Amino acid sequence: MRVHPMWNSFPALQADLANVLELIDTHIRVRDKTIEKTIKDLVHSGGKLLRPAYSLLCAEIGPEYDKEKATAVAAALETLHMATLVHDDVIDGATTRHGIPTIHTTHGNQIAIYSGDYLFSVTFTLLSRHATSLAHLEFNSRSMEKILSGELDQLHSRFKPPESVKNYLSRISGKTAQLFAVSCYSGAIESNASRRNTMNAWNMGHYIGMAFQIMDDILDYKGNEKTVGKPVMADVQQGIYTLPLIYAMQSNRKTLKPILEKQEALTDQDMQIILRTIEEEKGLEKAQQLAERYTKKALKELNKLPNGTYKDTLYQITTSLLNRNL
Repeated sequence: MRVHPMWNSFPALQADLANVLELIDTHIRVRDKTIEKTIKDLVHSGGKLLRPAYSLLCAEIGPEYDKEKATAVAAALETLHMATLVHDDVIDGATTRHGIPTIHTTHGNQIAIYSGDYLFSVTFTLLSRHATSLAHLEFNSRSMEKILSGELDQLHSRFKPPESVKNYLSRISGKTAQLFAVSCYSGAIESNASRRNTMNAWNMGHYIGMAFQIMDDILDYKGNEKTVGKPVMADVQQGIYTLPLIYAMQSNRKTLKPILEKQEALTDQDMQIILRTIEEEKGLEKAQQLAERYTKKALKELNKLPNGTYKDTLYQITTSLLNRNL
C-alpha cells in the first residue's frame, strides 16, 4: 500500500501507515462493486494520514504497546476522518479533494452520502473489535458528536460577517482539533498510559489540531491548488470566513463588508481586493503567530510525556506542520 511521500523520512511509521490502509481496505465490502471501488479509491487517494500517524506514535506512550491494536484504532480514526470529509464535500459543494474529483461530483450526492455513512460503520466495526473498553467506545462516540457539531456550526456560519476570533476558534475546535485530540488520546489509552499522560496526549492533539487548521486556512490564501488540494480562496467563495479574513475585517471593515455582502456573486476583482486587504492588514501574519502559539503549547504537552524515540518523531512532525515542510 502506497502512502504519502511525506513519510519517506520515517520508514517504520511509513510501513505502519501502509498497514493501516490495508486494514481499512479489507473492511470495505459492498455488494455494489461500483460503490465499493469508489470508496476504496477514496481510501487510496493520497491523504496525508496525519491522524492515524499521531495515534500510532501515541500508542508508544504507555507500557503495553500492542501493534495490532494500535493499527486497528488508527484505521478507525482515519476511516472516521474520511467519512467526515465525504459529507463535508457534499455540504460545501467542493469539486476536488487531494487534487482529484470528489465523490459527489463524479457519482452524485446520494452515492456520496452512502459512502460517508458506510465509512462511519467501518469506524465502529474496527473499534468494537479492537478497543479496550466500552468506555473508550463511548468516548469516541461523544467525540464524533462534537466533530459533526463543528461541521454543522460551519454550515450555519456560511456567509455570516466574519467578526469573532472566538467563534472561529470554537468552530475549528470541533471541526478539526477534536479528531487530532482523539487520535492522540486513543493511542495513549490503548497502551494503558497513565491518566495524566492520556490527558497530556489529548491536550497535545488539541493544540496540534488548532495549529493545523489555522495553517490550512492560511494556505487557502497563499498556497496553490497543487499544495492545498483545492482551488485557492475556495473557502471565501463558499462563504467560509477564516482567521486571516477575520483579522482583516476587524481592521478594515469598510473595505471588506460591502464586498462580502455579495456572497456567491464575488468577482475575480473582488477576490483580489480581499486578498490585498488581508495582506495589508497583516491577517496572514497574525494568523501565523496564533498557529505558532498553539504549536508551542502542543510541544509543551509533548515534553511532559515519558521519554522514548516516539517523542523525537512527534516533535519533528509537529514542527514541520507549522512550516508546512511536509
